[in-house]
Amino acid sequence: QVQLVESGGGLVQPGGSLRLSCAASRSIFSIKTLGWYRQAPGKQRELVATITSGGSTNYADSVKGRFTISRDNTKSTVYLQMNSLKPEDTAVYYCNTENAYRRGGSWGRGTQVTVSS
Repeated sequence: QVQLVESGGGLVQPGGSLRLSCAASRSIFSIKTLGWYRQAPGKQRELVATITSGGSTNYADSVKGRFTISRDNTKSTVYLQMNSLKPEDTAVYYCNTENAYRRGGSWGRGTQVTVSS
């Protein structure tokens, strides 16, 4: 299993931006789909965005037009650029393989994103 470490979260005002990073312990060339997921207190973990090895992306309706997922296979890193942040975006953000998400794999610590005035 690849080890994934999220970073870049923090406290930001509504309308602000954050860039999250997910560093992998090994090459991610062979991982077809990677994604960002989030979980707010009392809520189920939800998919935010995914990206395939070919660069195809998908986004939750709630973040379309505001968030951008990308991957740099040479750096073994996945990014999530978050713009126009809203209080509803407040959650712990995790990265993982789509396979792990769908089949109950393990999760890392995540990174806290808090959007508040």
